[in-house]
Amino acid sequence: MDRLTNTVRPYPWGSATALPQLMGLAPDGTPQAELWMGAHPAAPSYAERTGRLEALDKVVAADPRGELGDWVVDRFGSRLPFLLKLLAADAPLSLQVHPDADQAAAGFAREEERGVPLDAPHRSYRDPHHKPEMIVALGPFEGLCGFRAPGASADLLETLGVAGLAPYVEMLRSGRPEEQALREVFTGFLSAGPDLVDDVTDALARSAREGGERAALFDVYHRIARAHPGDAGVPAALLVRHVRLSPGEALFLGAGVPHAYVRGLGVEIMAASDNVLRCGLTDKHVDVAELLRVVRFEAVPVRPSGPVFGPGGEDLYPAPVDDFRLSRVRVRTGGEVAAQALGGRGPQILVCTEGAVRLRGPQDDVLLTAGRSVYARHGERIAVSGEGTVFRATVPVPPVN
Repeated sequence: MDRLTNTVRPYPWGSATALPQLMGLAPDGTPQAELWMGAHPAAPSYAERTGRLEALDKVVAADPRGELGDWVVDRFGSRLPFLLKLLAADAPLSLQVHPDADQAAAGFAREEERGVPLDAPHRSYRDPHHKPEMIVALGPFEGLCGFRAPGASADLLETLGVAGLAPYVEMLRSGRPEEQALREVFTGFLSAGPDLVDDVTDALARSAREGGERAALFDVYHRIARAHPGDAGVPAALLVRHVRLSPGEALFLGAGVPHAYVRGLGVEIMAASDNVLRCGLTDKHVDVAELLRVVRFEAVPVRPSGPVFGPGGEDLYPAPVDDFRLSRVRVRTGGEVAAQALGGRGPQILVCTEGAVRLRGPQDDVLLTAGRSVYARHGERIAVSGEGTVFRATVPVPPVN
């Protein structure tokens, strides 16, 4: 078991206070958006091993079967297949989607063939992997996720009272197949001229001034418009559902689902990829054409979910992927829970999110406070005690027959 030193990503949308407050540190005035815990080469954690710090991706590469276990290496190769984060948003993130595995592999190969440097700002595919992800709220959390049904979006747009939206309302109510209607309107919004964007922004501001139910209905979109003035992503965002999470609730995001986190603090887990296709609400690279190839134009209901009781006292957050498994372990003084589902098979990262917890392994005894984390290699059995909460990221290794 290795104590981790992690990198904070200072993206502009990050909160200047949420992560420092969680970790008991004084804010330094800069945005602290994401604390990365894992072995992604863009910002690997450093493990305290044999008296010195070693980059976790290098640790894994030196002995992949010993660190990850045979099943993980056979399934995912010589890499840690998940990335764990603490995410703290104080402003809206980009409107984005993630590719599926085939799309990611093909997109990465195309950009490699064209000789686009991996760190180029205009690169869309930074690795050949998909990026399903899940966010678990540590406090009130909100975002946009998934298309509304065409009729519901038509009602919302009509309520805004912008004359330039009338053709789009008609498209949504035309009886076209759902996929076609959503594609035509979403694409039209992303190519709309500045006049429509300004008219929508002005209408959102009027709604905010009016107050009441109308202001509540459009509040999140008004905040997005203020954060990204003149951005074509503002009208496009109106087609995407507003979702609120209560503390402890989770939201899973599969390939092709449009989304944008807006505000809040949470634990995020994902396949170890940095592939993000953006169409607006950002100063980063926007690739509308590629996003339109990848996004799934379907109005699938998006519902936050809570954990289910798992083995060994864990609260498990189910996800329909085998790249990661996330659970929550809550312990109180005098209690102890074994955090070693499936017999400790596979690698794991544990991060404390409140209180102080003690982790005991075969050779180590580590005290974690909020925001601190450890990595445990394949086969290490860890017991958790103390007074606090830890989230545990690992891989759902199949049971031995």
